[in-house]
Amino acid sequence: MMMTGNFRDISGNIMRISILLLVFLLIPILCGAQPEKKYMRQGNREYGKDKFQESEVSYRRAADGNSQSANAVFNIGDALYKQKKYDEAAKHFTENINMNDVPERKSAGLYNLGNSFLQSNKIKESIESYKSSLKLNPDNLEAKYNLAYAQDLLKQQQEQQQKQDKENQEKQDQKNDQNQQKKDQKSQDQKQDQQQQQQQKQQQQQSITKEDAQRLLNSLANDEKNVQEKVKLAKAARERKLTVKNW
Repeated sequence: MMMTGNFRDISGNIMRISILLLVFLLIPILCGAQPEKKYMRQGNREYGKDKFQESEVSYRRAADGNSQSANAVFNIGDALYKQKKYDEAAKHFTENINMNDVPERKSAGLYNLGNSFLQSNKIKESIESYKSSLKLNPDNLEAKYNLAYAQDLLKQQQEQQQKQDKENQEKQDQKNDQNQQKKDQKSQDQKQDQQQQQQQKQQQQQSITKEDAQRLLNSLANDEKNVQEKVKLAKAARERKLTVKNW
């Protein structure tokens, strides 16, 4: 009997110790969950009053209290989006998507991610996000509307880009034509310069030839004059000889 009594006492002590340990283990969890909800409610109140910067701080405190809180991460993205910090908001929506397994919640994250991309002018990325959101929740009319809007916007951008490319090509072609005309004109000017130089050279050669011819004529004239003088001298010598008397 004593043994049985002692056994019951020991069992009771073990039970009480187990309960105390369980309470001690639950206290941090309960304490952590309570501030998270508190900051989430506070952030929601601030968000409702358009105090988006303050709500961001509250949501971040909630996330600090529970790093696995997908809702807190989602709300941080919302607060950032309202502050027009679209790239940073997109990072939080992406994190929320990766944390969520519930199709509707994942679809909401993808929808907001698409909005962030659209505001950052990342049209193609926004289209893919809207499509992914609609695959999980085909009844999301806002996602359908935004998808159609983004597709029209992308089409306009592509048409504008094509128009711009065409104008740039026309300008480039015009510039190329002008450059070609300049090259042709330069080549023509070079040919004219060469022709002028050649003509000048020919004229110089012709001028030299005339001078040489004149010198030759002068030389011949001088030679003829010399010959005539020699003939005259010879005649005079003969005449002098004929007039000489022999004694």
